[in-house]
Amino acid sequence: MTTAAPTLNGRVIGLAHYAGRAVLERVLAGHGVTFAQQIALREAVVAGGPLDRGDLVARVTGALKTDPADVDATIGELVGKGLASADGPLVRATDAGRELIDLVAAETGRFSARIYAGIPAEDLAVAGRVLGLITARADAELAGLTSQG
Repeated sequence: MTTAAPTLNGRVIGLAHYAGRAVLERVLAGHGVTFAQQIALREAVVAGGPLDRGDLVARVTGALKTDPADVDATIGELVGKGLASADGPLVRATDAGRELIDLVAAETGRFSARIYAGIPAEDLAVAGRVLGLITARADAELAGLTSQG
């Protein structure tokens, strides 16, 4: 007897997200950083140069759907760990921060390769398009809820 694949819904998406996130968080814990710190640091790294702290807070808040004050505190933690530096309102990743992001990407890349192994490229493309559409619609719903108060 075979079991039919579940229809994509919030639960299925959530289970996949948390399974992958658990792998990432285990890797991050080995380096003494949190998920939120890694997201903020990665934003600083991909910027390629200094970012206005407010812009960085906005980017990470948008990605994590969290409180800006929490994100600002997370940036402060990165500065405290020497993974980012702040010069007035400008924040940038340090060499140590860039090295950490590269190391985490390499470590998680090995896990990702096994997780995605054997899934046809066409299936991954469809999943990417569907999840992108779901994300955009959820973001629009959240914006509507936020504007209501």
